[in-house]
Amino acid sequence: MNQTYGIVGVTAVILATVLVGALGLRISRTTSDFYVASRTVAPRLNACAVSGEYLSAASFLGVAGLVLAQGVDMLWFPIGYTAGFLVLLAFVAAPLRRSGAYTLPDFAEARLESRAVRRIAGVLVVGIGWLYLLPQLRGAGLTFRLLTGAPGWLGGLIVAAVVTAAVAAGGMRSITFVQAFQYWLKLTALLVPVVFLLLAWRGDGAPAAAWDERPVFHRSTEVRVDRSLTLTVRAPVRVSASGKVDGRTVHGTSLRLGAGRHRIGADTALRFPAGARVPLPDAGPGRTAPSSWARPLSSDREQHSLYATYGLILATFLGTMGLPHVVVRFYTNPDGRAARRTTVSVLALLGAFYLLIPVYGMLGRLYAPDLLLTGDTDAAVLVLPQRLLGGVAGDLLGALVAGGACAAFLSTASGLTMSVAGVLAQDVLPTLGVRHFRLATLPAIAVPTAAAAVVSDLPVADAVGLAFAVSASSFCPLLLLGIWWRGLTPPGAIAGLLVGGGSAFTAVTATIAGGARSGWLHTLLAWPAVWSVPAGFTAMVLTSLATRDRVPPGTAATMSRLHLPEPPPPTRPGPATP
Repeated sequence: MNQTYGIVGVTAVILATVLVGALGLRISRTTSDFYVASRTVAPRLNACAVSGEYLSAASFLGVAGLVLAQGVDMLWFPIGYTAGFLVLLAFVAAPLRRSGAYTLPDFAEARLESRAVRRIAGVLVVGIGWLYLLPQLRGAGLTFRLLTGAPGWLGGLIVAAVVTAAVAAGGMRSITFVQAFQYWLKLTALLVPVVFLLLAWRGDGAPAAAWDERPVFHRSTEVRVDRSLTLTVRAPVRVSASGKVDGRTVHGTSLRLGAGRHRIGADTALRFPAGARVPLPDAGPGRTAPSSWARPLSSDREQHSLYATYGLILATFLGTMGLPHVVVRFYTNPDGRAARRTTVSVLALLGAFYLLIPVYGMLGRLYAPDLLLTGDTDAAVLVLPQRLLGGVAGDLLGALVAGGACAAFLSTASGLTMSVAGVLAQDVLPTLGVRHFRLATLPAIAVPTAAAAVVSDLPVADAVGLAFAVSASSFCPLLLLGIWWRGLTPPGAIAGLLVGGGSAFTAVTATIAGGARSGWLHTLLAWPAVWSVPAGFTAMVLTSLATRDRVPPGTAATMSRLHLPEPPPPTRPGPATP
């Protein structure tokens, strides 16, 4: 990728974000402006904003990278991401808007009349928000590293600074316009290049992806690895190497790598001939083992792939409704009907976007298989324009894609920072108000920025999947039971949040920290939704049944407000007639 073009594309997106955020400083004055844009956002604009913040670095970069590395079973990510809004539309969107809350902890307290439930919900919102921010900052680091060669932490730091300025300047009102603009930028950044990429693919004879076999280098390709790894070669291949191979230091030497395992040292360059099978690295931290593209649910990185796939489905289907940066956007609609119309529009916008992602994964399998060796599979979308087109056209389209990637992590990071800062401003800082909201943006983005500099090996889409698992295990039971069951009690809600959300968060933390790496223990920790979601529901229901006398006295009135439609807006009287 041409660094100059890429830097220009990313800089343009950053400047646009800052300028719109600065505009928000002029139009946001009240606390309601900062938290929920005074509840005046029209459904179409809100749908674009929801889609803009929901389509994160995991969607823009991570899913194509996982399809490249893991195969067709990774298509459950975009399916689950989109289908989650169906559940949101059917059960949550309108009642949640009618609750009149600003945040999820607001809803929890209003429904259950309990400060203890509010505090636990607040802790979970902050935890999910920080967990979701990690892959956005990692995606930023990856993009800036490819563009400039700078260390990964610098990209995360730049994004943190831009997001802090945009959120603190105008709050929800300015972020709404920023995210709506960024959705269309992201869609354009994928749609325009994919047309030229498919034309180039057709011009290359439309080669088919290697479904049952390891991918093939279609051209002579040099691969430079930045850390030591072990390759498993199935068929002998002759390469040109500079660096350390099997303990020997070589300089531009032609070597024959026989079938078997070979140790490649850090900072070693290998040039493979056209037609050679890609020797994939053994599984290790930050790397994925080879898998067959032809068999769904066949990923070899875990030993219990069917269970893991069900864990992914549950997390993405049920986790959407509890994502704090998504839920808070429904509070900005004028009423419940507008919230439903927003959700329907979001389904259409997400569907258009996710139709493009598998194409990039397939083309990456064909033209960028070397990313499997370097571990940078998340970069497939970024490098494909130069790989297939080259020249000025490849540079221009690469700059467009880089700008779209920048919009992806900026928009989602802005929404997450907004939701976390809202909780911190209401429940941690001593008083409410715009000044404390702006102050809360600093810890909201600073903590995950520091963590992202330490946790750098987890694939982007995998990290987002972990956040979905915590959300599905905690807020899914709270919202569904809180909205549709009168018998929910504060002790029941606390038990469900602690058992479901607490156990999922513990499992996710252990996974990120590199706990068990194989066997059933690893699978249970890395995909906890299969057991943590039922545990959350069970604890909430059983404890509520055991504490029936603790049902809040205002439950009937609260349930009526959640489910009765709002009265139509008053009509303005016409001119008086004589």
